[in-house]
Amino acid sequence: QVQLVESGGGLVQPGGSLRLSCAASGSMFSSYVMAWYRQAPGNERELVASINSRGTNYADFVKGRFTISRDNAKNTVYLQMNSLKPEDTAVYYCNTLPAIVFWGRGTQVTVSS
Repeated sequence: QVQLVESGGGLVQPGGSLRLSCAASGSMFSSYVMAWYRQAPGNERELVASINSRGTNYADFVKGRFTISRDNAKNTVYLQMNSLKPEDTAVYYCNTLPAIVFWGRGTQVTVSS
């Protein structure tokens, strides 16, 4: 049984910052590529960032603003989001890459003035 629990979302003004966390239960956490995804109403779920044993990858629309990291000892993945824009508004999810674990409930990020 593997479960993913996202947290850290909220309401923030444009230009603000949030730090999301994803706690994963189960074995072999360090063996998997981990990623953050997001989905806004009317949009498909899209890949935001990923992290593997060699480094990180980012979608063009967040490059330079977001940072993905992981703490394998805590079975936790993080997403530091800076310089937030209204178009970043979405529900943010974590999962493996490719996504082979059941989706959690996600955490809502709303960027608005």
